[in-house]
Amino acid sequence: MDAMMMGAMSKDMMSMPGMQSMDMAVMQACMDACSACEQACTVCSTQMMSCATACMNCADMCNTMMRSMMRMQGMTPAVMMSMLDACIAMCEMTMDECMEHADHSEVCKMCAQSCKACMDACMAVKDMMMAMS
Repeated sequence: MDAMMMGAMSKDMMSMPGMQSMDMAVMQACMDACSACEQACTVCSTQMMSCATACMNCADMCNTMMRSMMRMQGMTPAVMMSMLDACIAMCEMTMDECMEHADHSEVCKMCAQSCKACMDACMAVKDMMMAMS
């Protein structure tokens, strides 16, 4: 993300009560992981396996998480934590579903890995937020 965008996002972050010192690199890593997971889940959903519905739902959740992080106005820490929890839960469920096919589907294996990376990135943001409260 370029410096101008990071500056604008940092300014929005400062409007959140108690979030004046959010680490933008951690936030960016989470947005990148959400974007990658959305893409992986979208591709995986076309495989027509039993994980397809979970993948479509996870893609939507990751997109929503990423877009919400890009526009922090009106966001409160409690809402952000709830959204992070929802994204983590959706990614975990989808990862578990895709792992059932990972032995015979490289796409499902890739999707499960992307879900795990997204979960980890969302947890890093949650951990950062909890450390600041």
